[in-house]
Amino acid sequence: MTYLDYQATTPLAPEALDAMLPWLRDGHANPHSAHRAGRAAKAAVEVAREEIARLLPPGGRVIFTSGATEALNWAIKGTHGGIVTLATEHAAVLDTAEAAAATGRAATILPVDGEGLAEPTALPPGTGLVATMLVNNEIGTIQAVAHWAERAHAAGAMLLCDAVQGYGRVGVPDSCDLVALSAHKVHGPKGIGALWCRDGARPATLLHGGDQEGGRSGTLSPALCAGFGAAARLMRERGEEDAAHVAHLAQVARRHLPGWTVNGSVTARYPGNLNVRRDGLDVARLMSECRDLAFSAGPACASGSGRPSHVLRAIGLTDAQARSSVRLGFGRYTTAEQLAAACDRLTQAADAQRVAA
Repeated sequence: MTYLDYQATTPLAPEALDAMLPWLRDGHANPHSAHRAGRAAKAAVEVAREEIARLLPPGGRVIFTSGATEALNWAIKGTHGGIVTLATEHAAVLDTAEAAAATGRAATILPVDGEGLAEPTALPPGTGLVATMLVNNEIGTIQAVAHWAERAHAAGAMLLCDAVQGYGRVGVPDSCDLVALSAHKVHGPKGIGALWCRDGARPATLLHGGDQEGGRSGTLSPALCAGFGAAARLMRERGEEDAAHVAHLAQVARRHLPGWTVNGSVTARYPGNLNVRRDGLDVARLMSECRDLAFSAGPACASGSGRPSHVLRAIGLTDAQARSSVRLGFGRYTTAEQLAAACDRLTQAADAQRVAA
């Protein structure tokens, strides 16, 4: 199996697994307990917190959550005023904004252009929060988060950055107020994420019952925290190496995908995300014929919904074009040989469909 679904989840780094094993096997103490075993577990949590923070702006705190979905929900529901976000945001933002609107908060969903970019603009009166992705999970577009932060601050609002796909790959602007993260998108374990809060910008408490994290309640897993911390350390230490490798892989993929059209920006994008289409392509048939390739026809969170991608529709594609698109995600553990062979397979299968038609 050739794995090409890095936007859905990344392979667990061996170093992250090694960091987790002692806490899964022997370190069973509660990190919030006062005895020696508990203090040792807490120390591991704090080391991980510091590692994660080293890739984030200064002057804030990393607060562990169950994942980015919780972090985004907390950031949106724990703030006040109108919400402004983009039509291409993750469902964890759009659905939460819709839920907040049902309670009476104003929610403004701004359009994007054909590349998935939105020009920072004046915000509606009463805006309290602007939420935007750093790197789009479906088409890889890199949004001008720093410019959006300027607009937000000028309007007296805060900027929430969904950095799930960009953390460790694209710099998080210092002007962000809240940043959502997920470990399993950076070669860490599933089941843990974080909300980074600038000093003085922490949202109101969403989960009550202990306040273990100072604004967030719940017992932390030292193993998950340690795995996240190790993964973050590797993203920092291997940043240049990973970036060069992914850039090379993107060139390989494009050479081996003749006749495919790239969805979204060709330049303002993270190169490890390649969303492409062949008009008239039967993607379900393609996936069946290429069962030894793990790639995506859309975000994993919407798998099985039967709806065309809201991101692809937002950049102007028709339903038919959106349904004839696939997303290839690759990174640290993908080889150029694997990727070239996979792209050849996809192209051959797509060509065969066209001949058969």
